[in-house]
Amino acid sequence: METSQVNQTNRSLVKATISSLVVAVIALVLFILPAEYSIDPTGVGQKLGLTVFNEAGSTPTSASSDGEQDAVLLTVPAGKGIEYKLSMNKFQKATYEWVTDGGALYVDLHGEPKGDTTGYFESYTIASVEEMKGSFTVPFDGSHGWYWKNNSDKDINIQLLFSGNYVIEGLK
Repeated sequence: METSQVNQTNRSLVKATISSLVVAVIALVLFILPAEYSIDPTGVGQKLGLTVFNEAGSTPTSASSDGEQDAVLLTVPAGKGIEYKLSMNKFQKATYEWVTDGGALYVDLHGEPKGDTTGYFESYTIASVEEMKGSFTVPFDGSHGWYWKNNSDKDINIQLLFSGNYVIEGLK
């Protein structure tokens, strides 16, 4: 191999390395930091709804028992849906109340059996409302909770209060 070919190969290698580094930094700043650490210096993560993933990470997974009340603030981005879940065993009960800061959301309170891989779920309540209050006793071991869909063109915040016997899974 001639010296000029070696130099050209080395330049190509350096250019590819620098290009890869630039792409990695852009992905880190625009996507990974907002989604994983809620660090969003450009605001792109918020616009893409990536900061929602971090809210799940900020909610510690914990067990709750009767008498204790948990609370969480959630944001349903415009035109998108989110899911908040509790892990519950058969015949355990949860009491809940949620309200939006304005605007109705489509909600499906449902459960998915533990270990099921078919995609089966059972809906307990389906509605389009601004608030809801109630309780549910689960018919099987699994993941149970709410799916909210925001069909409006603005973000809607939810305050969710709940108590009962469960382990918080958080945002899914």
